[in-house]
Amino acid sequence: MRDLALFFLRLGTTAFGGPAAHIAMMEEHVVRRRGWLTREQFLELLGTTSLIPGPNSTEMAIYIGHRRAGWRGLVVGGVCFILPAALITLAFAWAYVRYGSLPQAEALLYGVKPVIIAVIVQALWNLGRGAVKSRLLAGIGVLSVAASFAGLNALAVLAGAGALAMAATVPAKIRSHGPRGLVALGAPGASVLGASASAAIAAVAVPVSVTALFLVFLKVGAVLYGSGYVLLAFLRADLVSGYHWLTESQLLDAVAVGQVTPGPVFTTATFIGYVLHGGTGALVATLGIFLPSFIFVAISGPIVPRLRRSQAAGAFLDGVTVASLALMFAVTWYLGRAALTDAVTVLLATLSALLLWRFRTNSAWLVLVGALVGAGGSWLR
Repeated sequence: MRDLALFFLRLGTTAFGGPAAHIAMMEEHVVRRRGWLTREQFLELLGTTSLIPGPNSTEMAIYIGHRRAGWRGLVVGGVCFILPAALITLAFAWAYVRYGSLPQAEALLYGVKPVIIAVIVQALWNLGRGAVKSRLLAGIGVLSVAASFAGLNALAVLAGAGALAMAATVPAKIRSHGPRGLVALGAPGASVLGASASAAIAAVAVPVSVTALFLVFLKVGAVLYGSGYVLLAFLRADLVSGYHWLTESQLLDAVAVGQVTPGPVFTTATFIGYVLHGGTGALVATLGIFLPSFIFVAISGPIVPRLRRSQAAGAFLDGVTVASLALMFAVTWYLGRAALTDAVTVLLATLSALLLWRFRTNSAWLVLVGALVGAGGSWLR
C-alpha cells in the first residue's frame, strides 16, 4: 500500500502531457519496471476505461490500485493520483483570485491561451483519426457539430449520436429481439445520458450555491466520455451558457491552469470551484467530478465484459465518442475566438501547433514559453 501511494503521488506531481502521456507512464512503471500487471492485464484495463464515463487516466489509476491492493488500493490509487494536481491547481486558483485582475497575471494568460488552443486542436486531430472509423461515424460527427452550433444540449448530442450509431449498425438479427433486446445490450449508457440530458435541458440560471456546484460537476463526471478536453464543452454549456457563472475568458483561464499543471485535466474543476465559492467550492467541485469514476470502477467489473461482447453497446459507444469530438470542435471554435485576438496570439498558436505536430514538443514547455512571451510583451509595453 505504501509503494502504491508513493507511486501515484509522484505520478500525480510530475505527469504532464494529458491522459495519453499519463497512461504511457503508468505502463512503463506498472508493467515494465515493477511488474504489478502483465501487458495483457494492462491492456484489458485500458479497454475497460473507454467503456465507462470519466477521465481515462484517473480510472486507470483506480483500476491499478484495485488490482494491486483490493478495495483499499482502489481508493488510495485514485486519491493519490488526484491529490497533488488538485493542490497545485488550488494554489493557482488562489493566486488567480488574489492577483488575476493585475496586468502581470493577465499578460501571462495572454500568452498561454493561444498555446492551449493549439494543444486542444492537436488532441482533437489525433483522437479523431482513431474514432472516425467509417462514413457512418463521419456523418454522425458532422451532424453532431451542427447540433452543437445550433445550441442543442451537449448531453442530448451524445445520447442522440450513440442511439443513431447503434440503430444503424446493429444487425437485423439483434433488432429482431425487439426493444427489450436493445435495452439489454446497449442501452445502459443511453438511459443514463438521456436522463441526465433531460435534467440539464430543464436547468435554469440560479445563483452559485455549494449544492448546485456539486451537482453540476457530479453530472459532468457521471456522463462525460472521451478525452479530458471534452470537459470544455460540458463546462461551457453549464457554467457559461446555462448558469452564467463564468465568462468565456474565465473558462479559458481555467483550462489554461488545468493544462499547465500536472495530473488529471479534470482538476480544472478545483480551479473553477475556488473561483466561484472559495475553498469549499474547490472541495465540492473536485469531489463531484471525480466521485463517479470511483463508483464506475467499483461496479464495472462484472458488467463491462458483457458490454464489450455486445455489438449494440459497442456501436453506441462509437457514436458517443465521435459526438464527443464534435463537441470538442465546437467549443474550440468559441474559445479560439476569445484567445486569438491579434497577430501575436495567432503567431503563438501557429508556432505551437507546428512544434506539437512536427517535433512532438511537450505541451508543458510550450505553455511555459507562452507565459514568458506574454510577460515579456507586457514588460516591453
